[in-house]
Amino acid sequence: MRKVAIDEVDIENSPLGVHSVRRPVSDALGTEHFAMNYFELQPGESFSGGLHTHHDQEEVFYVQSGEATFEVTDEPDSSTTEAVTAGAGEVIRFPPGEFQEGYNDAENDDPVVGFALGAPSSKHDWEAIESVMHCGDCGEETGHSMSLTDEGSFSFTCGECGNEIAM
Repeated sequence: MRKVAIDEVDIENSPLGVHSVRRPVSDALGTEHFAMNYFELQPGESFSGGLHTHHDQEEVFYVQSGEATFEVTDEPDSSTTEAVTAGAGEVIRFPPGEFQEGYNDAENDDPVVGFALGAPSSKHDWEAIESVMHCGDCGEETGHSMSLTDEGSFSFTCGECGNEIAM
């Protein structure tokens, strides 16, 4: 058994700089088959930094306070997203393969406090994540495979032309 207070879990934010408070609770608890991250999102901040899917993991978000907006689609195309909101006390689930991006709308006055939960693993298989972004080489918005570099930044590879982008 392990027990931890959320405020005692060190803040480890995304290298993309898209949120100011992310606490990897599952790391502190030592889980192997379940991921749990605590977030505090100020207006304009996001959980992940872009439209993406996990081909190997389902994700559930619990909104403790505030109102999060999620852009959702079945294909790697941001022009086809549907906006869905989840307010305090609500939970939203995304199956493997469904594209989503969750954020606190910049027009909101209040922060969003909540948890991102994932299974069947406590760690991402970076190669099983597909991010939607514009490719400067082929000029299209496409699905990009994702990897984590040795330096702790992200590398994205265009699924159409193979162009690599480092962030």
